Amino acid sequence: MSTHIQTVGIKNIQLPIRVREKGGGLQNTVGTVSLQVSMPGERRGSCVTVFTAALNKYMDAISITNFSKLLKEVQETLNAESAKLSMDFPYFIEKKAPVTGTRGLMEYRCTFTDGTGTDEDFVLSVQVPVTTLCPCSKEISEAGAHNQRAEVTLNVKFRKFIWVEDLIELIEQSASCELYSLLKRPDEKYVTEQAYNNPMFVEDVVRKVAVTALHHPDIKWFSAGVESFESIHKHSAYAYVDSNELVHNHRAGDKHKK
Repeated sequence: MSTHIQTVGIKNIQLPIRVREKGGGLQNTVGTVSLQVSMPGERRGSCVTVFTAALNKYMDAISITNFSKLLKEVQETLNAESAKLSMDFPYFIEKKAPVTGTRGLMEYRCTFTDGTGTDEDFVLSVQVPVTTLCPCSKEISEAGAHNQRAEVTLNVKFRKFIWVEDLIELIEQSASCELYSLLKRPDEKYVTEQAYNNPMFVEDVVRKVAVTALHHPDIKWFSAGVESFESIHKHSAYAYVDSNELVHNHRAGDKHKK
């Protein structure tokens, strides 16, 4: 009896990769790659050999432009209905402290996901740490307000290519304050006061990210999630939005008005 296997693949293969920077350079980093296919039931033999051979072939030139070539080659070799590739990697940007200009590297987690066949569509994802400050705490306290580190995850599909740096900037401008890897005392004073003067719930952050992304001419779809690692609670606070739902709710509201 033949049993249909829906998906087969390999996960968490670490490879040295080079990612193009907005400034024109190439950043050397380490990518964690997962590759899978929708497997026809009659297929026999080892698919792992095909996966690893394809990854080794493109290892020295893994990039967005070569994703489609690698995926198509794997799909055709295995006669698969579809193929999907995900690559997660740390991306580093040098930032200057806001007052003293002290330089330090900030790490951001990025993921490229692409597919062929039924899984066809490229998704760029970034995870950006930010600061949020509680509006309620500020309102009820005679002095001070509690703040916390939060993490924003933004996933986008685009009409024209969008740089990782641009998405990071979009997110950092949507929080109470952005983060820096190295701060001196004048910088600490600045970021503390910046957050205090710009209090935001996680809902506020995700709304601001959504509004900016909706008006971006090159973004055709996005989802955004914000998790706040609360400093006075054991739990985290979380908010999420998907642009498809926003458009659907907007159209439903227009019909209701009519």
